[in-house]
Amino acid sequence: MSNARTARFSRRGLLAAGGALGLGAVLTACGDDDAKDGGADTKGSAASGPWTFKDDRGTTVKLDEAPKNIVAFTGVAAALYDYGIEVKGVFGPTTTKDGKADVQAGDMDVTKVTVLGNVWDQFNVEKYAALAPDVLISTMFDDAGTLWYVPEASKDKIAKLAPSVGISVFDRQLTGPLQRMWELAESLGADMTTAKATDAKKRFEAASERLRKAAKAKPEIKVLVGSASPELFYVSGSNLSVDLEYFKALGVNFVEPTEEAKKATGGWFESLSWENVDKYKADVILMDDRSSAIQPADITEATWKQLPAVKAGQVIARSTEPILSYDKCVAPVEALAEAIEKAKKVS
Repeated sequence: MSNARTARFSRRGLLAAGGALGLGAVLTACGDDDAKDGGADTKGSAASGPWTFKDDRGTTVKLDEAPKNIVAFTGVAAALYDYGIEVKGVFGPTTTKDGKADVQAGDMDVTKVTVLGNVWDQFNVEKYAALAPDVLISTMFDDAGTLWYVPEASKDKIAKLAPSVGISVFDRQLTGPLQRMWELAESLGADMTTAKATDAKKRFEAASERLRKAAKAKPEIKVLVGSASPELFYVSGSNLSVDLEYFKALGVNFVEPTEEAKKATGGWFESLSWENVDKYKADVILMDDRSSAIQPADITEATWKQLPAVKAGQVIARSTEPILSYDKCVAPVEALAEAIEKAKKVS
């Protein structure tokens, strides 16, 4: 997590940096009600003929044929990869400092894609143009159509090179974006009747039912959602983020920061000093798994180590920016279900 980005205190900066939590900061998503409900029109086939796709801004992209030179935000590319659609270029967290695949890259072979930018505000427009892109695809964390990880300074240049598709991940439950990504992959030519695709969806549904039962059986278990930086600990609210809104709908009892505390971040999260990390009582802690955040094993603060949930070993990872394929969303749901099933009341 970059302190410089946090200091900028811009809406996009908060989402990327302090995003630690609510996935981030203050972006909102999407055009009309149909789009929010996952009902946007989708047409097209990679087989032959024209391709059209109506995204969550209400924008319909029309091409003579299904795009082949696809450039996408890393997490989007990872989701499409799970459905058999490969991209030419990516932007966003793709490789770690040691050259390995970032958690947001999923199962993609990161050596076979052109990385246009690996960190916030980094996007090589010249490399992008050289790819002769047919379409750019990203997620959106606001209702203004802001494409995630597309830099504000170069967005106009980027927009002139190819049409874009935005999938909203703001203020809706996880199942909505999952279905939209399914529709997008299908329009691009993915075979959604394969056992791999249909089985993943069934496993996700089974995991969701397990979580529902676990939450119902142990409603007293309080779950806190956190993220760590050197100076601050961020506590996320359950609104706005697709995973947390879904888990809450399944009955998970989340610790909620006060509304007043969340105002500074547009409702996403509250920033706490490490001295005050014990402000909220919790039995299970979900921690941001992104490479921008300090991972639990590397937190040295004494106040953290004294938290009851930490002492009880009831800390698990959270996919703060879920890869929107059913396959990749099974594990986070199962992990939370198991954590609640096994949790002891320590708060």
